[in-house]
Amino acid sequence: MLLWGKGYDANQPASLSWLRGTPVAYWGDIDTHGFAILNRVRTHLPQATSLLMDRATLLAHEDRWGQEASPTSASLSDLSHAESALYEDLVTDRFGASVRLEQELIDWKWVTEALGD
Repeated sequence: MLLWGKGYDANQPASLSWLRGTPVAYWGDIDTHGFAILNRVRTHLPQATSLLMDRATLLAHEDRWGQEASPTSASLSDLSHAESALYEDLVTDRFGASVRLEQELIDWKWVTEALGD
């Protein structure tokens, strides 16, 4: 099942509670707010894993980067080590000012290979 919608609705625990105990993968934009939303999802669904929100995906799509209009630098305690490291890179502009890769701009071949077709 795929759920698509407004990432910030993850602030509403009732919208996620029915997924407790179910494997959940979250795929958001690779930007500071994408990681903030993932962190919020994990507040209610700690079993959630991220999908294609990694350094390799970001760096493979440099020609598709945009800029995040108003990045956040909030403390995000529910990210994995790799997610936290990439979030820190985005917060500190390691790859450029306010780098953002929107999920819909990721090459579809990259996505299907990552998902195993």
